[in-house]
Parts: sequence; C-alpha cells; structure tokens
Amino acid sequence: MASTKDSNRASGLSETGDPSKGMISLASVRDSLIRQEDTIVFSLIERARFPYNAPVYDHSFLGSGQSLVELFVRESEALHAKAGRYQNPEEVPFFPDDLPLPLPLPCDNPQATAPVSVIEAIWNMYFNDLLPLITVKGDDGNYALTAAADLACLQALSRRIHYGKFVAEVKFRDAPQDYSPAIRNKDGDALMKLLTFKSVEEMVKRRVEKKAMVFGQDVTLQDKGDKVEFTDGEIKVDPSVVSHLYDEWVMPMTKHVQVEYLLRRLD
Repeated sequence: MASTKDSNRASGLSETGDPSKGMISLASVRDSLIRQEDTIVFSLIERARFPYNAPVYDHSFLGSGQSLVELFVRESEALHAKAGRYQNPEEVPFFPDDLPLPLPLPCDNPQATAPVSVIEAIWNMYFNDLLPLITVKGDDGNYALTAAADLACLQALSRRIHYGKFVAEVKFRDAPQDYSPAIRNKDGDALMKLLTFKSVEEMVKRRVEKKAMVFGQDVTLQDKGDKVEFTDGEIKVDPSVVSHLYDEWVMPMTKHVQVEYLLRRLD
C-alpha cells in the first residue's frame, strides 16, 4: 500500500496544506482558506483608498504599448520567480512567458503534475468587473501605489482561487470512491455536483461580508480602559461587494480549478 507521502508525490502537490509546514489535510486547507479571506479583504480595502486612477491602465501612458500595472506585475513576477514563488502549485504568474528560472534554493513544494490556470479570467474579472465596484472615479496621481495595491489584490485572488487544487486533492482523498468514476468518465458536470455545497458557500459569503464590515471600520480606544469602539463613518469597502465577489467569481472559479485538477488526477 502506498504511503501518504507517496500519495502526495503522485498527486504533484506538496505535503503541505498551508502549503509550508505540516501534512496536507482538510483542517489545514480550511484554515488556509479562512486566512486568505482576511488577506483578500485587507487588499481590497487598501486598493479602495485610491481612486480609480485611469492612467495606470492606459496602454499609451508609458509610450511602450503596455500599461503601468502590466509593467509593475511583470517586473514583480520576474523577481518572485527567481525566489521560487511559482514552484508552489497555488502560485500562478499572470505573465508566465520568459520568466527567469528560480535560484537554486531549497524547496519542498514541487509543481503540480496537473497544472491548472484561470489567470486570464482572474485578470479580466478584476479590471473589468471588480475594480469599478471598489473604487471611486478620480485621479490622485498615486500611480505607483495604485499599481502596487492592484498587484496585492491580484495575487491574493489568484492564490485563493488556485488553492482549489489543494481543496480538490483533500476531497478526493477523503472519498476516492465517489470521485474516481466521474474522473474516469471525464464527467466534469458530475464532479461539479460533488464539489458544490450550497450551505457552505452561503456561510463563506456571510463570513467575508462580516469581515469586510469589521475590518473596514476605524477602531478607537476610550481614554479610560481598553474598551474597543468602532468609529461611525463610511466602511472602507462595501461588504456586499466582497460577498458578491465570492459568490460570482471566487467560488465558481475555484470550483472550475477543482474540476480541471480532478479530471487529470488519475492520469
């Protein structure tokens, strides 16, 4: 009988559910997904503090045919590639062509044997659909900071969505008898039904909406004592937008990644 370690290697995923330490498990995957919610909400709040800043996305702004945000993402990814970021299965570059090879650093996170990417869909969703919902019209001239905030949002969303590979692997190991027939029949619809839990999705939507509501308020302390008070005022990012983000894009894209991963799981 193959060991758990051998099964991890066969799947192409590291043994790390985070993935950095510890065996991959349902609990570690769930904990990571919840922490990633925090990262996404905070990154959206940070981006929302700037107006839309249209020149950042203007392909004629730099005179090179690419926008400032594209340049920022490309150059950042080149550096991250050298450090080995994209050796992790859930880390997928938006511009994978011509990235430098990673430096010879110790690494325990091999590439997944079934690479799945929805990078183009994430990029289009962020700039065409989400960004107009979290920013106001205007131009404050903070173009570099705006591009940096965009990068943080893109990376957080990409990591969360491509983490579906780990989710799919854990679910497969938990019930291989349920998933294997659909995988062998290449039945993506059947896999999608197995992966869909409406009650869980509703809980996630409510949780991220609540996080956006709490994280998006200013917090003060009373002069006497340490009682926390939330300052009345406008919430920094609309909680309903964050819930909509998960409902309309994050969870559907994640399930698409899961299905595509599982369809290759037995190859």
